[in-house]
Amino acid sequence: MPWPYLPDDFADKEKYPSAWVTLSNGYYDPEKGHALYNRYLDELEYAEKLGFDGVCLNEHHQNTYGTMPAPNLIAGMLARRTERLKIAIVGNGLPLRDHPLRIAEEIAMLDVVTNGRMISGFVRGIGCEYHSMGINPTYSQERFYEAHDLIIRAWTEIGPFPFEGKHYRVRYVNVWPRPIQKPHPPIWVPGAGSKETLEWCANPARKYPYLAVYTPDHLAKMFFDQYRAAAQSHGYQASPYQMGHLMPIYIAETDSKAEEEAAPYLSWLYNYGLRYGFEYVFPPGYISIPSLRNILKFAHELDWANLPFRTLVDKGYCLVGSGDTVRKKLAGYIKDLGFGLVMPLLQIADMPHDLTMKNMELFATQVMAPIREEFKEMSEQWSSAAQ
Repeated sequence: MPWPYLPDDFADKEKYPSAWVTLSNGYYDPEKGHALYNRYLDELEYAEKLGFDGVCLNEHHQNTYGTMPAPNLIAGMLARRTERLKIAIVGNGLPLRDHPLRIAEEIAMLDVVTNGRMISGFVRGIGCEYHSMGINPTYSQERFYEAHDLIIRAWTEIGPFPFEGKHYRVRYVNVWPRPIQKPHPPIWVPGAGSKETLEWCANPARKYPYLAVYTPDHLAKMFFDQYRAAAQSHGYQASPYQMGHLMPIYIAETDSKAEEEAAPYLSWLYNYGLRYGFEYVFPPGYISIPSLRNILKFAHELDWANLPFRTLVDKGYCLVGSGDTVRKKLAGYIKDLGFGLVMPLLQIADMPHDLTMKNMELFATQVMAPIREEFKEMSEQWSSAAQ
């Protein structure tokens, strides 16, 4: 849900060094925002008519990249406007909330209203959020783990019971309502390649899907290989459905037309919407020193604000082309990288409504349907294994 109405001179990085945290909200116009929110909701609801399995919502604060600081509110709007669609919140920023039981209550409410259609993603929130919310990033990791444990217990244990943690202390944990899905709604975790996050997700006590976001294909493969290795160290084989890849996808009648049409929107997304300083994303103490050393090895590949369109296409930051081209490339990625959760970003940056709807329609008919058929056997195999 980006804010597309940036100043005409936003290309000036000295004048506008970041689209996050410090970009003045004086550039926001609530009257235009009213139309945008309703437009974006129309597009999310249209996904059900096109046969998508679900839609993803996320949480970010004080930025032009995405004006969705409260994804649970958007999920509530979709809950009664859809009947079949999974609603994946990827996710709620656990350390950003004063109390995780609010998340436990809200997701449980949504799960009951939708009759079990919720996917509850958990995130720490990128470093920018800690500047925006005034929260000490050095406690991010431990607040995340503790909040997670409290929420899972609140969903799965009959209360009331006490919880005594370092950051959260509750004498009576007794959440009403309880979620309809048992033992609890599925949990997905997006990440930026942190070793701790990958290993935590792969632990057999969790087996949470790990989601690579806006990463070139070779980095996504590296993350997924690390996930598989972590699973192997615990004595099991990770399912493709424990790994997901979010990437912008744009489809037109021909490859050349697709590139011509997509170039300005993909450039806006990476060069404008994802423009922020390294110190905003990784404030001191936000991640461990070993993980920071590891991320610094490929940090230049995540310097999105300086990536030209050609690099975005050639390095696999996005998929652009005719339906046939995109289908073949996506099938190749699924096989080579070994992931099973496909999250196409089809509303890209300041792309207008008509092109967004067309992009969704072309993906649904020319890519999604044949991909489902091509990987039907894989889906059935791992579905049976899970049972």
